[in-house]
Amino acid sequence: MKHDKKFTAKAVAVASAAYLGLFGLLGQTAQAQEFPTKPVRIITPFPAGSGPEAVLRVLAEKLQKKWGKPVIVENKPGGNGFIAIDAFKRGATDGHDLIQLDNVHLVAYPYLFKKLPYDAARDFDPITPLFRTYFFVGVAANSPYKTVGDIIADARARPGVLNYGSWSIGNPVHLGTAQLESMTGTQMQHVIYKETSMLYGGVATGELNFALGSLATAGPLQRAGRIKFIAVTAPKRHSAFPDVPTVAESGGPAGYEVTGWTTIAAPKGLPKAVADKIQKDIDAALAEPDIKDRYATFGYETFPVTREQFHAFIATESAKYAEVIKRAKVSLD
Repeated sequence: MKHDKKFTAKAVAVASAAYLGLFGLLGQTAQAQEFPTKPVRIITPFPAGSGPEAVLRVLAEKLQKKWGKPVIVENKPGGNGFIAIDAFKRGATDGHDLIQLDNVHLVAYPYLFKKLPYDAARDFDPITPLFRTYFFVGVAANSPYKTVGDIIADARARPGVLNYGSWSIGNPVHLGTAQLESMTGTQMQHVIYKETSMLYGGVATGELNFALGSLATAGPLQRAGRIKFIAVTAPKRHSAFPDVPTVAESGGPAGYEVTGWTTIAAPKGLPKAVADKIQKDIDAALAEPDIKDRYATFGYETFPVTREQFHAFIATESAKYAEVIKRAKVSLD
């Protein structure tokens, strides 16, 4: 009899757990079907008119049509993105407040700052990548460097003399070049410019020996014939520049790859069904032809992956930049 009572109690407990689990799953599914129930705010650390912000607004328009609720892009530039992140952390936690982040926020700043006003692992759930862009190795139109191999050879012959530029410490252009130094055993000077227009102007005049640049930032001077691209930091040639070799094809190290990318992130702990719906709807919008056409003007490309694959990619990028930052001995504290 006691055995029967124990069995009955255990059966009731199992059934209750199953019921609660099913109830929770149904609740999440209902949340996802109803989402959004009010206006959605996407906070961005990028200034109005910048490439990342411009494509975010195109996405917001599409999501607004899909969701039948206003989707508001809120610009909060400055402060290394910390102003935008603070606003996001104080916002709604149910998915109605999202944030646009770039790779620096997630995979570089955790190693560049001893103290951050956020925890990349605990505060954000990266839902899906918005875009990625590769960089070109840009030199002056009359530069003696024809290949990346030429740059490496000169850097080895004159340690610490060759220079390159970027707009800050810790951005993809700076860390990407530091990675090149590490992979080739070279040492070069890093020169910081206040604006990207000044940076690539310095390349054009020969004030800088070279700089990595995207189509959005270095493209205008390349199209004007003032700088030339001698390689692309991608695993294969860029479709818009089939005659420009990869870094490896240009005499650089094999496996060298530098990207810039942004993601839409939600608060950590968002119900999976809601996160899945947001990802599905964003991915559907990004697959539309006019989005791809708009991306092409900035040299961006879509990066369709599952959320699990994206999280694995972020982990790989994080490990790579942790090593680059350690070797370069750079800090923002």
